Amino acid sequence: MFVAFGPELGFIYNDAYAEILGDKHPAALGRRFRDIWPEIWPDIVPLVEKALSGESTWSDDMPLRMNRRGFDEQTWFTFSYSPVRDEQDRVAGMFCACTETTGRIRAEAALRANETRLQFLDTLGKETAKSTNADEILATTTRMVAEHLGLSNCAYADMDPDEDGFTIRGDWAAEGSPSIVGHYSLADFGKRAVVELSAGRPLVINDNLAELAPDEAATFQAIGISATICMPLVKDGRLTALMAVHSRVPHAWSDHELALVTEVTERSWAHIERVRAVANLEALNATLEERVEQRSSQLAETEAALRQSQKLEAVGQLTGGVAHDFNNLLTIIRSSIDFLRRPDLAEERRSRYLNAVSETVDRAAKLTSQLLAFARRQTLKPETLDVGARLGAIAELLDTITGTPIKIVVNLPERPCFVRVDASQFETALVNMAVNARDAMNGVGTLTLSLNRHAALPPIRGHAGASGSFTAISLNDTGCGIPPDLLPRVFEPFFTTKEVGKGTGLGLSQVFGFAKQSGGDVEVESILGEGTTFTLYLPEVQPDFAASESVGDITEIEPGGVGQQVLVVEDNIEVGRFATQILEDLGYATTWAGNAEDALDIIGSDGAGFDVVFSDVVMPGMGGIEFAKLLQHKLPHLPVVLASGYSHVLALEGSHGFELLQKPYSADQVSRVLRKAVSRQGTYKNKVQA
Repeated sequence: MFVAFGPELGFIYNDAYAEILGDKHPAALGRRFRDIWPEIWPDIVPLVEKALSGESTWSDDMPLRMNRRGFDEQTWFTFSYSPVRDEQDRVAGMFCACTETTGRIRAEAALRANETRLQFLDTLGKETAKSTNADEILATTTRMVAEHLGLSNCAYADMDPDEDGFTIRGDWAAEGSPSIVGHYSLADFGKRAVVELSAGRPLVINDNLAELAPDEAATFQAIGISATICMPLVKDGRLTALMAVHSRVPHAWSDHELALVTEVTERSWAHIERVRAVANLEALNATLEERVEQRSSQLAETEAALRQSQKLEAVGQLTGGVAHDFNNLLTIIRSSIDFLRRPDLAEERRSRYLNAVSETVDRAAKLTSQLLAFARRQTLKPETLDVGARLGAIAELLDTITGTPIKIVVNLPERPCFVRVDASQFETALVNMAVNARDAMNGVGTLTLSLNRHAALPPIRGHAGASGSFTAISLNDTGCGIPPDLLPRVFEPFFTTKEVGKGTGLGLSQVFGFAKQSGGDVEVESILGEGTTFTLYLPEVQPDFAASESVGDITEIEPGGVGQQVLVVEDNIEVGRFATQILEDLGYATTWAGNAEDALDIIGSDGAGFDVVFSDVVMPGMGGIEFAKLLQHKLPHLPVVLASGYSHVLALEGSHGFELLQKPYSADQVSRVLRKAVSRQGTYKNKVQA
């Protein structure tokens, strides 16, 4: 594969293409495409022009005469030229994926030639088998060879006993061609004829006799021929016989023609069995199939190795970033705990270290959430939002985040616009883009928030667009802009151009993952020195007033239990022990089950007096969601609260309407969620009784 990029079509290629270049590698790297292949440029320039105009092309077994090892050679290639577009959807170059098919074409041509040769020899054998007269057999042979090759003359001759000359005893001459029957001196044809034929090698004359001396050429011209093949037969150390085929026009003898004449000569004089040719053909077929299979296997292995290498590189980059950030957070936690263990630690310092641990845990949870968002594995809680109303509220928040020197401008449509997304993740995505804009403007400039209704999703990063109605939320800044070479990487996790310590490189990754998981996408456009625009596309929906009105009349719940019975279902011993401890410290009465199956036995058929069930999601055996659904069907009055650090089921299907607490959770959070679930269930019971 190669890419020819920019107005000069600078040439960049992979290792496999380097083999195609031959001696032109490595000097070809980075040079102009037309300077690398001047010999084939006239043949491919129409295809290049189509690619640069935006049209993809496909060429199958295209013949190209190349010079890549110091000499011209005929080659064949199957390849495609595809336009390469920049972020503004302009054609900036072209991409080519190609396969050299020269070996296959030549093998197929050889196979066809062999098949044609065998067919001719079979026909020749049948025709000559009709006669037992040697002269008739030779006459038939010369005629059929001449007609098959389209020649003017074909003759057979006997060598003189002294091998200095030969007598053409019979020939076949096309209409208008003189017969060349007669006696000729071998020396008249030149020293080369004497040496080659006496040694039993074929004498091949090409290129209109230009390779001969003038007197030698005159001898050939005297008998009215301009090209010839003389096939000698040596027997018992003597040249006994000769077959010659001639042409009056320039004719470059091919290997296949030489092979045919050779075999005809051998068959005519030595009766070579046709079995040998059949065996050769079968061997050729077997070799061709084996080579094709071997080449296909090598290509598959190379492609697999490349994909594995790319996966490992991506995993390595992600793992390195995660390890770096988590090690920083763990350093703070470990150092703080070491100081908290000191008995003489002042209360003010103890409080500071406790706050540091708590804040660091929050940062670690946020980091995990951002990674899950990028991987599109976060658990979303979608609800129907009025985007315009949310943008107005967020604009006030952004005014605080970005600082007073930055002017916030909000452009909203007259009519409301609704999307169904996770409200928290939606706001986080906008804040992440706003913070990125603030840093790009270095604290001074204008940040414009715009909302467009009924927008189409355009093609983004090579992916096809989508019809339908999308909401487009744009954030435009007047900052420094993003260099074109870095623009494709802005959504990569841990990629950042900020100074060390001023950004994790996960903010825009969260935006990307949230957009994709919500059924949309995010686009970035930037002009260096002028500013950047991020546009978040989300599917537009109809307003869901029932959903918005159902958001409760639930009053604020104070933390702390008042003796409620809680069944804790947790397979991890440390987490289970800690959860029951903090719940008991908060005033709850707890029972702990290590898995869902044991929990069902404890609950029984009537709920066993429990007020709420607090269950992990990922457990061996029955999972938390399946367990909660079973309880919902069996005991609809018993509320279930789920807890999870991550679950692919939650990421794909959501929480199925159950209260969900994300790990890591605090004592205050778990108590509030449990009280909220119990309060909702009390409201449900009252409605049922009424």
